[in-house]
Amino acid sequence: MSFFPKIVFQCEVEEYLTKVFRNNELITALGTQEAENKYQSLLSHLSHPPAFTSVRVNTHLASVKHVKKLLFEEIQKQFKGLRIPVLEHPKLQDILLIPVIGPRRDLKQHASEVIVGAQCGYAVLRGAHVYVPGIVSTSRFVKAGDLVSVYSDIEGKCKRGAKEFDGVKVFLGNGISELSRSEIFSSNGPLKGLGIRMIEPVYLSPSFDNVLPSYLFLQNLPSVVVSHILSPQPGEKILDMCAAPGGKTTHLATLMRDQGEVIAMDKIANKVQKIKQNAELLQLNCIKAFCYDGTKALSVEKREDKQEGPPFLPESFDRILLDAPCSGMGQRPNMAYSSTLKEVTSYQPLQRKLFTVAVKLLKPGGVLVYSTCTITLSENEEQVAWALKTFPCLQLHPQERWFFYN
Repeated sequence: MSFFPKIVFQCEVEEYLTKVFRNNELITALGTQEAENKYQSLLSHLSHPPAFTSVRVNTHLASVKHVKKLLFEEIQKQFKGLRIPVLEHPKLQDILLIPVIGPRRDLKQHASEVIVGAQCGYAVLRGAHVYVPGIVSTSRFVKAGDLVSVYSDIEGKCKRGAKEFDGVKVFLGNGISELSRSEIFSSNGPLKGLGIRMIEPVYLSPSFDNVLPSYLFLQNLPSVVVSHILSPQPGEKILDMCAAPGGKTTHLATLMRDQGEVIAMDKIANKVQKIKQNAELLQLNCIKAFCYDGTKALSVEKREDKQEGPPFLPESFDRILLDAPCSGMGQRPNMAYSSTLKEVTSYQPLQRKLFTVAVKLLKPGGVLVYSTCTITLSENEEQVAWALKTFPCLQLHPQERWFFYN
């Protein structure tokens, strides 16, 4: 059993990242030891959740002050005896922050164990309970009502239904089993309900399951910053090229006060449905979602039909958000990254195809924001440098140093 190791990569990916982050320019600028310290600090931070849980207020329906009061009351119900504050972000006026307590290293570990998959484990570290589909293994005699210790199988080596597991696992905290082992691994098919109610998580963070669903959207700070930088205005026509599940799409519509048009695209149908559901839940009417491949969203000739969806003529949009598909190495927490080097390096060409379409769809004088949730230079700084060289019409605009919590 391990306690929050640094993120583990496949060997070839680790060699690739090591080469990038220990390059001569970085070492020259910082010095060998400082460059190494920054790299190791990055790997350590990635395996832990952020210090604050951030939620975006749907200001289309309610004021931040009102929702802050409601959220404070909800959190006190969850953490009886603890007064967890709800803070307003000092620069992003639609964001509330809840401090995360942990890691708590004094929790007792119990004989009865439950092993969950890596993705389920990451959700638990962010405040979620354990639902049955995320459970991989339990001890032999687990019954409903038992106090159990929950672990994450970060390498994906535990066999489903195993009665014990001695592989690499990370302690997530303690909870109460809502079901027996036989019910969890029922021969009639997997259940979908609550499996383990966490009562002593390693990181104490509120659960947002069905908490003020029309008023709040659980969203990481970098994702929120992206929409503020695009700064859509009422009455404009906005394109969100890779929009699912709709967090940024609904934020853009909210910032526009639901006045104008937000076109959201994704090439996977069930993800597009999720965008529509989120728009309906937040009562936003200016969003139009389409199942479409962003690389094919440019129309080469004028269309005669009246269809309002893609493909679109050149210079159709005032502002475009390209939150591109990426290797996802910046998502937190993450203790084991399973993608191969071939997969990691496959994103740059796709991002450039999308970028090329975005530039052509943008009106003269318009704003294009390119963003990813990864840490590689090839998907970030190198892409920006390539775009500025390839498209002389583009100008890079420096941004304010937005105030983040670690």
